[in-house]
Amino acid sequence: MLQTTLAKILLAPFSLLYGLGVSLRNWFYRRELLKSISFNLPVISVGNLSVGGAGKTPHIEYLIRSLDPYINIATLSRGYRRKTKGFLRIQPNMNAEQSGDEPLQYKRKFPDVEVTVAEERAFAIPQIVATRPDIQLVLLDDAFQHRAVKPGLNILLTEFSNPFTRDYLLPSGRLREWRSAYARADVIIVSKCPKVLDRAAADKLIEEIDPLPHQKVFFSYYDYAAPYYMLDNRYRLQLDEELDVLLISAIANTDYLLDYLNGKARSVRSLDYEDHHYFDRRDLGNLQRRFEELPSERKAIITTEKDATRLELHRDFIREQRLPIFVLPLAVRFHFEEGATFDTLVRDFMLNFRA
Repeated sequence: MLQTTLAKILLAPFSLLYGLGVSLRNWFYRRELLKSISFNLPVISVGNLSVGGAGKTPHIEYLIRSLDPYINIATLSRGYRRKTKGFLRIQPNMNAEQSGDEPLQYKRKFPDVEVTVAEERAFAIPQIVATRPDIQLVLLDDAFQHRAVKPGLNILLTEFSNPFTRDYLLPSGRLREWRSAYARADVIIVSKCPKVLDRAAADKLIEEIDPLPHQKVFFSYYDYAAPYYMLDNRYRLQLDEELDVLLISAIANTDYLLDYLNGKARSVRSLDYEDHHYFDRRDLGNLQRRFEELPSERKAIITTEKDATRLELHRDFIREQRLPIFVLPLAVRFHFEEGATFDTLVRDFMLNFRA
C-alpha cells in the first residue's frame, strides 16, 4: 500500500502534464477548433474513462443481441494490435492478426452483423454506408475519447470495484482523461458488479458518481455459461469442486473472472499476460508445462472468448498436444430488473432519431 501511494506521488507530475494535454485537446473541441462530425444515421458509442477492463465488448454484444432481430447493425472498432491497416470489413474466416481479437469475436458470434475496423472512424462510417446502405445503426467500440465522431447516444462504463471517481490520470492511475469528462455521457453503466447487489450500496455509488440530470445510471454483472471446448463447441465442461483449473488470459483485469472461478472449482492457477497479448510458441510451451504440473486427475485449461481468438493462431499445436482448452462464455445482465428499462432507453433513442 505504501509503495503504491509513493508511486502515485512520484508519477503525479507526469499525470498533470498528461492532463494538461487532454484538457487542451478537449478545449479545442469545445471551441470547435477541432470538429466533431455527426451522421445522418444513429451512432451509439460504448467506452470508458479508464484503460481497459470495464467490459466494453460484452456490453456491445448485449446491444447486438437486443437490436439485431429488428435492425441492420454495423460495429466499428479500431482493431487494436491488428497487423492490417485501413478500413476493413471483417469475415469469419479471418484470424485475429488480420482483424483484431474483439472484432473477430463479434463476427464469429453474430455473422449477420457488419463488423468493421478502421483507425479513423470519422472516415470509416461513410465507407460503411457506401458498402452497406441498408445499415440502420453503427455501434462504436471504445470511442469515448474518439471525439472526431459525435455519437447520438454516448454510453460510459465504469467498474464497480474501481469507479472513475476513485481513479487518477495516467500514468499514476488508469484514467485516460479527467473525471469531469463523464459529463459527456448520456448513460453510465457500473459494470462487473457482484451478482448480488444491495440497493443501498448502489444508491451510495450513484451519489458518489453524482450524475447530471440527463444521465441515467445502470448496474450490470456477468452471467457465465458452461465453458465449451475451444476446438469443438459441442463439448461442454462442468465446473465443480473436483476440478482444478489453469486460467490463461491476456485481458486488462482478471479479478472478476478469478472470483467467479474460485467459487466454482477446487483450485485455480493463473497465467496472466498484458491485454491483447499475442501468444507465441514459448507461451504455449509454458502453458503445456504448467498444465502437466497440476497434480489432479480432473483438470482443464480455461480462457476467455477474446483470448481464444488469439490462441486459435496455434490451433495445430493445441490439437497435436491435446490441450483441453475450454472457453468461458458470458452475457451481461442488469441489476434491479432494469434491463428492460435500458432496452427501452436505447430503442427510444432509435425511434426518436432525426438526421
